[in-house]
Amino acid sequence: MDIQLDQAPCGYFSISDSGIVRSVNQTLLNMLKVERGELLGRHIESTMSVTNKLFFHTYFYPYIQLYGHVDEMYFSFRTSDQQDVPVLLNGVRQTRDGESVVDCVVVVMRKRIEHEKDILQTKTKLQELYQATQEANKELERLHQEYEVKQQALLKVNDQLEAMASTDPLTGLKNRRFFQNSLLASLILLEQQQRHFSLLVIDIDHFKSINDTYGHPIGDLVLGNLAGLLQSMSRSSDVVARYGGEEFVIILADCDHDQAMEVAERYRFEVASSDWGQYNITVSIGVATAVQGDTDTSVFQRADTALYASKTAGRNRVTHADHL
Repeated sequence: MDIQLDQAPCGYFSISDSGIVRSVNQTLLNMLKVERGELLGRHIESTMSVTNKLFFHTYFYPYIQLYGHVDEMYFSFRTSDQQDVPVLLNGVRQTRDGESVVDCVVVVMRKRIEHEKDILQTKTKLQELYQATQEANKELERLHQEYEVKQQALLKVNDQLEAMASTDPLTGLKNRRFFQNSLLASLILLEQQQRHFSLLVIDIDHFKSINDTYGHPIGDLVLGNLAGLLQSMSRSSDVVARYGGEEFVIILADCDHDQAMEVAERYRFEVASSDWGQYNITVSIGVATAVQGDTDTSVFQRADTALYASKTAGRNRVTHADHL
């Protein structure tokens, strides 16, 4: 490895398809507080906690296999003295010397704390310089500009972290946490402004057979394609989220019983009639229209019960909780 790459300002490592470390630069070794011989030939997951191993194994390998690259994956390494190192990782799969390898670079994500400290220090200097003479005003302007740049950088980091916290990494939809917060907000609007809404709970029929027949990477691809279809059919005011597994949820703003049934049937029809390639999928849908006095638990349970009714009635159908 040439010295420029070995001393690059970001970590670099190359692994085989099975995850064995083939090469690593000194920057990453310093980051993990290990010697080169301690890492070469070992599995990259040996540098991770159990939780991050699971996350890495669940999302990194399928994405590399399907798309050949991974962009801005956020997780943590663990140093030799058991300290977590939060990083952003980019990886690309390529063939070198007849062997398939995955080259990765990582950047430490501790800048947010540094930005906050810098901003505080800059503010203190600004307060001192505002009391100085006219000659010090030029220095004051420079520091003020520096403060603005760092503040924008902090806002950008905050936006990135907020997006990561509310997005399902597999499908790109909003995640369960975001959905639950949105459901509570919709209930508040219902109580205070009488703005009605409906909830759809959508489940892929016989999804297990897709995984068993085609493998989990294809199953993940099915989830991603279905997520794209649901998002494309939805309004900007709707909340489309992955609830977990093969289950999706949609909050339909300003939508009553009849409108919700019409929308749900349109989702069901589009999924059943779309060209999915070598496999066919259908969905079952449960619908509930929120009423005064509902809680997040009660409205979800009614929609989930309606989904179960759709399943037991033969699948590929829509059921409203009011019809049970």
